[in-house]
Order: sequence, then structure tokens, then C-alpha cells
Amino acid sequence: MKKLLAVLLALSMAFALVACGGNGGNNTADNTANNTNNTGDNTANNAGDSGDAEQPGAGKTVGIAMPTQSSERWINDGANMKAQLEALGYEVVLQYAEDDVQMQVSQIENMVAQMVDCLVIAAVDSGALTAVEAQAKNAGIPIVAYDRLLMDTDAVSYYASFDNKGVGTAIAEYIVEAKDLEGARAAGESYTIEFFMGSPDDNNAVLLHQGIMEVLQPYLDDGTLVCKTGRTSFDETCILRWSQETAQQWCENYLSGFYADEDLDIVCSAFDGFAYGCRSALESAGYTEENWPLITGQDAELMAVKNIISGKQTMSIYKDTRLLAEKCVTMVNAVVNGTEPEINDTETYDNGVLVVPSYLCTPVAVDINNYEELLIDGGYYTAEQLAE
Repeated sequence: MKKLLAVLLALSMAFALVACGGNGGNNTADNTANNTNNTGDNTANNAGDSGDAEQPGAGKTVGIAMPTQSSERWINDGANMKAQLEALGYEVVLQYAEDDVQMQVSQIENMVAQMVDCLVIAAVDSGALTAVEAQAKNAGIPIVAYDRLLMDTDAVSYYASFDNKGVGTAIAEYIVEAKDLEGARAAGESYTIEFFMGSPDDNNAVLLHQGIMEVLQPYLDDGTLVCKTGRTSFDETCILRWSQETAQQWCENYLSGFYADEDLDIVCSAFDGFAYGCRSALESAGYTEENWPLITGQDAELMAVKNIISGKQTMSIYKDTRLLAEKCVTMVNAVVNGTEPEINDTETYDNGVLVVPSYLCTPVAVDINNYEELLIDGGYYTAEQLAE
């Protein structure tokens, strides 16, 4: 009799479960989410039955270490990655080091202690994190280098960035075309130029300088371009931590000394922040619309685009951080879930220990002629933002 009752009870429970399943996918999804003892296969099957596939990042955490909030682009990068990862179900720990190496080391150590499933690092100093990167590797935590290559380590798995040498090439080619250097060469004319390059602890800055010089060096050699300070090498033109204040001080010194009796025609700046500093120096020196130099930049920050519109900056390099964040997120998702991410460069980025598989996005020059198409029509900024 007890056996018969047990069979009847089991049958009644089975019919009840079928009835619940027939009420729609929501109950099934709720049951799947609540039943933490199910295996991954059973969870996936239940989610498929409900029409709501499990998020790939569910129950996993990504640590994002960004260098600073002093530049608009890093704020955007962090926010874009955080939003995209959270949309995939990941928990995200996002921290900014405010250009303090030891602070970034401490932040990453804490992420390692939390046993995050993956680290994304945009380094303050690309070569100063080797010890904490080794800690992550020993803990089995993969690392994706973001925008700035992590140097002298075997702990980095992948690298997501823009074509940094291509950034320099784009800046230099813009100068060649805008100033018609070929025409100036043929006519025996010349333009003055000064260089403001990126931080010596950022491998991107080295590559950017290489890209610039490959294009401009012949014009320097034949006198079509004249650098009155004589400072053209990377070591002579690099600015630690991409400091706007240092760029402004340099420019003020150049204008009051080397250019006291002659106009500076071209400010070859590797960063929008440098362009802001040089603008202030030029305005203080009395430059006006009539003798305002060509000024380059990088990142297409909101202020930079406003300066382009007003004529105070000539161009910038537009690097759509939404696209870079998307590529990095796909890398993280692949690494965490044991698949191979998309890469398009396996030869260029040697960090001193290994060549890091990379995905490189394409930079684009933006100026007064194409900012509306690229930035407003492309949804990067609104017309209202640029008018404020």
C-alpha cells in the first residue's frame, strides 16, 4: 500500500511540473535561476526552453583598472566597458588610479585578492606592473591590456587598442596635406614646427612618434620643415604622464625664446590636452586668427572638437572608444569562457617578453570639414553638446 501511495504521489508531482511548464517561459526561467544545484548543461537547457538564454557573464566578475579621470577619454572608456560587460551579466569592478602607479598596483592587488575572472588594465606606467601582473597569472587570472601595451611581462593574454603607429601617420599626413609640403618643397619655402609627444612610460607614445617621423623626417631633412629648438627625437619631445601643464610650459618657453621674432607655424601635438596647453600659451603670446598655427591632437575630446569649430585647434584623431570597448569586451568574454577572441595583428606588439596577440581599431582624422559626419551623425556627440 505504501509503495502504491508513493507511486501516486510521484505521478501527481510530475503532472504539476508539466502544468507549470505549460504556463509559459517565465516560470521555467524563474525555476532555473532559483535552482542553483543544476549543472551548467541543465541550466542551459532550461534557459533554452524558456526562450531566455543564460548570460555568458553570469556569476563572473571583471576587474577594470583605468589610469586616470583627468582625461575625458578614459572616463568614456571605463563607462563603455562597464555598461557592455554588465549587459552580458558580468559584475564589474572599475577603478581609476589618477596617474598614481602605486595606487594602481594596490587596486589590481585587491582585484586579484577578490579572484576576479579577468583583468582589463590600461596602465599608468606600462612597465611598472610586472609584479602584480605575475600575481594575477599565478592566481590563474587572465589579463587583457587595454589601449596601452603592458611591457616586460608574460602575464598578458591579449591587447586591444587603436593602431598607434597609424595615429602618428594620420597626424603627419594631415600636416603634409594641410600645409601642402610638397608644394612648399618645390617652391623652396618652409614652415616652422615643434613637437609635443606622449609619455615615455607609454609604448603607444613611442609608436605614435615613429609614425609621425616616418612621414615628416624627409621634410625636416631638406628644410621644408624647420624645428628651431632642434627637439625632434622622442626622448627630447616626450612629456611624462601626458601632462597638459608641461606642454603649456614648454610652448611658453619656445614662444618667448626661439620664436620671439618669428611665428610658430605648426604645433605637432600628440594629445588634445597638449593642444589645450599650447592654445593657452599662444593666446598669452598674442597670437591671433591671422597667425594662428596648425595644431594637431588626439582623442577628439569634446573640448577639442569645440576648439576645432572655433578655429583654435586644427584637427584631432577620432578614436571611437565605443568600438574599442566593444572589441575589448568580446576579448574578455572569449577568454573567460574558454574560446579564442578575434585578433588582427600577431606581429607588431612585442612587449619585451612576448609578441602579444592584438586587435587594432583604425584611427580617423577629424577636422572642421568632417566633424559633423563623423561625430554628430555617428552619435558620438550631439549638436547640443558641441554648441554649449
